[in-house]
Amino acid sequence: MKITIVCVGKIKEKFYTQAVQEYVKRLSRYCKLEIVELPDEKTPENASEQVNLAIKEKEGSRILAALKDDAYVCALAIEGKMLDSVELSEKIDRLGIGGTSHIAFVIGGSLGLDERVLKRADYLLSFSRMTFPHQLMRVILLEQIYRAYRIMRKEPYHK
Repeated sequence: MKITIVCVGKIKEKFYTQAVQEYVKRLSRYCKLEIVELPDEKTPENASEQVNLAIKEKEGSRILAALKDDAYVCALAIEGKMLDSVELSEKIDRLGIGGTSHIAFVIGGSLGLDERVLKRADYLLSFSRMTFPHQLMRVILLEQIYRAYRIMRKEPYHK
């Protein structure tokens, strides 16, 4: 299985980078992982709704260009379905058994995802109704994908 993480924005803090690198290393034995990091747009303070929509549109165009046609797209969105770790593992496993060979997870920028990206998505996944910094979300997502593979393979993993 190929897993692509398409994300808006760079990781700036060293501790996030180290965590991402650790999960990339751990996941290398389970899947082919690719992280596609796209530039984010600077959001002015007190930006109007129109400016915010234009920013989401620009970031959305970059995301859509990065998505492969054959990918099953799972967009991280507050309005998505919340799964527990076992359910996420079962979903990834079912997709693989059903013939899906490429899953792309999408993490938007600070304003969220453009409507076109949400429409392109095959599945909307929510980790919480809370908002997380995209840098931290990348670590959380990688950890949950790693946990999913451990669960699939019935390998021990802390709870």
